[in-house]
Amino acid sequence: MKITLNGEPHELADGATAQQLIEQLDLVDKRLAMEVNQEIVPRSTFAEHTLQPADDVEIVHAIGGG
Repeated sequence: MKITLNGEPHELADGATAQQLIEQLDLVDKRLAMEVNQEIVPRSTFAEHTLQPADDVEIVHAIGGG
């Protein structure tokens, strides 16, 4: 299926979860936030959150500072 990832077209397997997307992008264990169709997806629900064709996904990396 096709989604939009950070403004760019991206291919995923049908029925892929947010967790599978993170794994595909090699972002496991990274500090990040995900928004799907302008709604925050809590990290605790990545494994259950199934992405749909044409979803608009934004992933941002958390940057620490002081």
